[in-house]
Amino acid sequence: MPHAPQHADIAAVSTAELDTALRGGPFHVALRAAIAARGLPLQRVQHHLSRRGVKVGVTSLSYWQQGARRPQRPESLRAVRALEEILQLPEESLIRLLAEADGQAAHQRPAARSYRALVEASGVLEHLLSELDSPRDGGLHTLAHHERVRIGERRELAECESHHIVRAHTDGVDRFVAVHHGDPGSLPERMRVHALENCRTGRVRRHQETGVLVAELLFGTRLRAGETHLFRYGVEDGTADVSHEYARGFPLAGGQYALQVRFAENAVPLHCYRFSQHSAAAPRGGRQRLALSGQHRSVHLVEQRVRTGIVGIGWAWE
Repeated sequence: MPHAPQHADIAAVSTAELDTALRGGPFHVALRAAIAARGLPLQRVQHHLSRRGVKVGVTSLSYWQQGARRPQRPESLRAVRALEEILQLPEESLIRLLAEADGQAAHQRPAARSYRALVEASGVLEHLLSELDSPRDGGLHTLAHHERVRIGERRELAECESHHIVRAHTDGVDRFVAVHHGDPGSLPERMRVHALENCRTGRVRRHQETGVLVAELLFGTRLRAGETHLFRYGVEDGTADVSHEYARGFPLAGGQYALQVRFAENAVPLHCYRFSQHSAAAPRGGRQRLALSGQHRSVHLVEQRVRTGIVGIGWAWE
């Protein structure tokens, strides 16, 4: 009997190795198997990444598939997500293996958690706040913060809108400093801050590598201790790839917080859930399924009185 071509046998072996590696890891073995299964030299992989606006050197790709280094920086995590698409792998397959290497639970979204931990540990936020001469609480207590997040047609974090009610606890407070954390791979220089009600935009500071933006919202009046102020602003983002969650950090305990996430008509996730963390480096808890409104394509959570830490909403795509 005639034999099938040898290259077909090799392809079958490569595919079997890839399936095994994607199930059990580790990350570098799965990446190496995926590249081999697709028959792409590293230069071609780099070229495909570059076409997607992701800059990663051939040397870094080589280190990743050898296990000499692991992707950790925001741009590197963005590259891993792009590699899943380029190498025709299931979404989150490589990211999941990275998370397992860090000892994180598979049902959590590892990229966002490690990304936020990176931002917190980097001291970037503290540096940006110091540039604006902003104290930890800005002389204000938050009575209520209602936040609306819109997920766009590309499944990206498109924009956030915040409605604040604050009370001054010292005399002379005339501003609030807003903080926005973009998703991994976001471009702060393309984000826009919009003062929508009872405020105007002052100084804005951005940090490209971590996707952090801070902005002054000027009240136009100086509050005396005990006086309240109501204002509204928005941040136009839409600069990163697929979003999987939105979280808000609270360095101090405060008043009520409500978060609503609304999805585009053609970008509705399979399910949504709430979560909380004591800090960016702590394990997640408080996981609870949220009902997704079919008519309004939205979910929400309400914290009557926030505690220090992080609270957010995550979702899973098909």
